[in-house]
Amino acid sequence: MANATVSPLEAHLGYWIRFVSNHVSNAFARKLEAREVTVAEWVVLRELYETAAVAPSALAERLGLTRGAVSKLIDRLLAKALVTRTASKEDRRYQSVGLTAAGRALVPKLSALADKNDAEFFGHLTKKERALIETLMRDIVERQGLRSVPIE
Repeated sequence: MANATVSPLEAHLGYWIRFVSNHVSNAFARKLEAREVTVAEWVVLRELYETAAVAPSALAERLGLTRGAVSKLIDRLLAKALVTRTASKEDRRYQSVGLTAAGRALVPKLSALADKNDAEFFGHLTKKERALIETLMRDIVERQGLRSVPIE
């Protein structure tokens, strides 16, 4: 194997995507920490913002996460009084989860942090450049059949 060609890290597009992604994600996580919310919790809160109440299993399906992962996130959000969990009167095995008033009030504030984070990293791009990047990323997601929402 003498003289085998080994490409440099920087030669891989995945390296650059991960490089940027890590910095974008870490900056956002730090912004959320100031509100005592994790990225994963933000994803759940944002998803619940669109619905009155939903079964945890349906939430897991929508987010592409396991039921166990969603259950743990719901437990953490319950402890922070940001969500409610209600058992059905007809079937106590069925539960629904929804935002509390505090959770509903917090989502727009967290959304503003997400917008700010995006602006810090991508605000210098033109609308056309942003649209191109988004189109290319969505194409990769579709071609690869990627489903789970990035939470880390």
